[in-house]
Amino acid sequence: MEKLEIFYILLKFLILLMENIFEMTIFQKYNYLLFGNPVNHSKSPIIYNYFEKYTNFKCNYHTKCVEKKLFLKNVLNFFKIHGKGANITTPFKEEAYKLSNIVTRRAQITRSVNVLKKISNNKILGDNTDGIGLLYDLRRLNFIQSRKKILLIGAGGAAKGIIPNLLSLNCSIDIVNRTFSRAYNLATYFKNLGNINAIKSSDLKVLNYHLVINATSFGIYKKSDFFISNIIFYPERTMFYDLYYENNLTEFLKWCTNQGAIYYSDGIGMLVSQAAYSFYLWSNLFPNIELIIKILNKNKEYFINNLNNIK
Repeated sequence: MEKLEIFYILLKFLILLMENIFEMTIFQKYNYLLFGNPVNHSKSPIIYNYFEKYTNFKCNYHTKCVEKKLFLKNVLNFFKIHGKGANITTPFKEEAYKLSNIVTRRAQITRSVNVLKKISNNKILGDNTDGIGLLYDLRRLNFIQSRKKILLIGAGGAAKGIIPNLLSLNCSIDIVNRTFSRAYNLATYFKNLGNINAIKSSDLKVLNYHLVINATSFGIYKKSDFFISNIIFYPERTMFYDLYYENNLTEFLKWCTNQGAIYYSDGIGMLVSQAAYSFYLWSNLFPNIELIIKILNKNKEYFINNLNNIK
């Protein structure tokens, strides 16, 4: 074996060793982690830091970016070493459901989990607070009412986590997705919960909806053409909500405002709300959601429109 080949083998081993040491250091230092890929953009550590400050519950929260093949190993090691709770984000929510020993009713319905808690006998409890977090924020903004029509754009894990809560208000949901079969399968899965249907984007000519929710990653990973275009809608009676968030307008909200949208919001309120319900699961303390949202929005470069004064 040549010296250069030996050198590369040793270098690879050293890198792997350092990665394992770094991983163990994180697991020993923090009690609560966010697992996902990517997580570098996440505001969750900031949010939980405020929760700590205003409730005096020591959270000690951090993020951990993991590869898909290492997700299960990382989560189980974390709970074995020092972990008490974890949040799960894209793309691991369905994997988190599978590793949970016990799941709540809402997690069972969606078959996806965004929060884990270590309970007695070293078992892991899985819950999903995405839907209830979204509903809290939509009510805060006065964006939702019972028995209204909703257009849900996207048929992935993000959409799956929020549908039951929207249907609980007796709202009707149309799902549109770049791949129609995924929208159809998702609508079929939740058909027994309420009025939900899949539609083709080519059939979507007029946005005759009270609320339009973006549950796609449009603009998050790369700039891409939005698959919905050349659509007529009524800006004075249509609200737009993006599950995702950025410091400035998201690509979806840019598209909305370019089309004339008046009422719109990104998902920072949902992020805070679902985090608050996660925090409650861990601590039995419920933080002041409104206060944290106001603090975060002070640094925004645009104003989040709401309908608190609209009839």
